[in-house]
Amino acid sequence: MVPPPVPVNTAEAKEELVPIQVRAVGNVEALSSVGVKAQIGGPLLSVKFAEGATVAEGDLLFEIDSRPFREALRQAEAIVRKDEAELRVAEANISRDQARLRNAEAESRRFEQLTKEGISTRMQEDEVRTAAEVAMQSVRADEAALESIRASLESGRSAVEQTKLNLGYTQIRAPISGRTGSLLMHPGNLVQANSEQPLVVINQIAPIYVTFGVPERYLGEISARQNSKQKLIIEAKPEGTTDAIRGTLSVIDNSVDSTTGTIRLKGTFENRNRQLWPGQFVNVVMTLQTRRATVIPSEAIQSGQQGTFVYVVKPDQTVEPRPVVIGQTVEGKAIVESGVMAQETVVTDGQSRLYPGAKIAPATPPAVSGSN
Repeated sequence: MVPPPVPVNTAEAKEELVPIQVRAVGNVEALSSVGVKAQIGGPLLSVKFAEGATVAEGDLLFEIDSRPFREALRQAEAIVRKDEAELRVAEANISRDQARLRNAEAESRRFEQLTKEGISTRMQEDEVRTAAEVAMQSVRADEAALESIRASLESGRSAVEQTKLNLGYTQIRAPISGRTGSLLMHPGNLVQANSEQPLVVINQIAPIYVTFGVPERYLGEISARQNSKQKLIIEAKPEGTTDAIRGTLSVIDNSVDSTTGTIRLKGTFENRNRQLWPGQFVNVVMTLQTRRATVIPSEAIQSGQQGTFVYVVKPDQTVEPRPVVIGQTVEGKAIVESGVMAQETVVTDGQSRLYPGAKIAPATPPAVSGSN
């Protein structure tokens, strides 16, 4: 007795342009993360932003009590004015003593000549020479005092600039544009300079990074594409969402992880709609290239003791199991590297009741699995 045909579903193998993709699980990272700290100490007077708000670079975030620094600036400026006055006095003194020195030197030369001519005495000449030497020492003392005052003035001016800098630090502004986190210090608290704990952390999330690892066998192709300045497209899909977010590959790590055999990659996403958040896990798909290949529905693939195979429908409506080498599976379509040719028909459902040479009765007409 001839067994009845086995009802099965079938599909036709097609030749299509298919993307060659790498899939991985990635982690979202802020493009930049800054812990905002105070550079001077003092009571925290006010906070100028709301927790979780988006701030722009340069926005005022915190105010520290500035009164001690304003008073310090007033005192430093007063010291500078005092040194400037002393400098003017010292410059007047040295001008006066230099004039006296010139007069004493001229007098000394005149008496020296008069002594040679016998008009004046040696004692008179010594007195005039001594007066010239005293004037010289007075000028040298004035010059030393002038240098000391100038150094003091320079130090005072430096103190004024440092005090102005400290006064500016009483207003803490956003170093980057981004989104603020939880406020870690509230008004009324005493802020310490360069404390280990920041006042708030700002994460730059537009654009944003997604990092992920891929097997090292893809490194050559990825590097070649990057070197040719062809940006590789990356799609990231957060858990629980259906819409993929597109970005581009921006960083290839400088070493392969020897423990996992993977290379770390980093993609940049504009993230204008804030769909990605730091610390979030996402499913990543990176398209390396597109190529023409033979594809069949992935449900046609079977596993046996001899490896992977499919049931191919022959012209007489009988089937034969045929070993196949399968590449990637893209959107439910498996790329056939070898074993099945385009336009051959394969069984996609009902394989459990088949055997070599079994007669089939297709439950549905051969379906086209895609477009050329």
